[in-house]
Amino acid sequence: MAIKQTPKTPAPEPTKLRAADRIRQTAQELFYREGIRAVGVDEIVTRAGVTKPSLYRSYASKDELAAEYLRDYEVAFWARFDSEKDRHPDDVRAQLLGYMQGLAQRASKRDYRGCGLTNAAIEYPQTDHPARKVAQEHKRKLRARLVQMCKAMQARQPELLADGLLLLLEGTYASGQTFGEHGPAASLVEVAQTLIRSQVD
Repeated sequence: MAIKQTPKTPAPEPTKLRAADRIRQTAQELFYREGIRAVGVDEIVTRAGVTKPSLYRSYASKDELAAEYLRDYEVAFWARFDSEKDRHPDDVRAQLLGYMQGLAQRASKRDYRGCGLTNAAIEYPQTDHPARKVAQEHKRKLRARLVQMCKAMQARQPELLADGLLLLLEGTYASGQTFGEHGPAASLVEVAQTLIRSQVD
């Protein structure tokens, strides 16, 4: 007696998924290293080893691909920013300084290109551009988070301290690209501690 076999569910299209993943990864690398405007669609598909129709099946335009790159960048940013919570669950100051210590190290490396979200906001001054929207919303969230942290530290003027710390971060993103290993990024934690002490201790 023959055993009746249940028809198998068709497998997802692996080729299409792989192409989309390659496009995304290639765009991330190129956009961060060279800037979004400097990288064309032709370069992305050539480096990714896919066709242009493959890109447009996944993304309506290069602008949308850029916005997706920035969403991915933001996820990675928050993972780094929150990475000290487990080590210092009850110490907001230590969490913040821990992130800054890591940033100081990254910003002192030769291949550092700053914050991808800051770079995008500079590249796209038009407020309605998809990439600009992602970058601007992220910076608002970061500022709000810093205010929250400064309140948790019981700063006398939490908004003022948060703005000072945000300016330090943005300055590090920019100066790291200019000075590299022996630049002011190396002083980030010490300057931040001085600023916090002026408001907290």
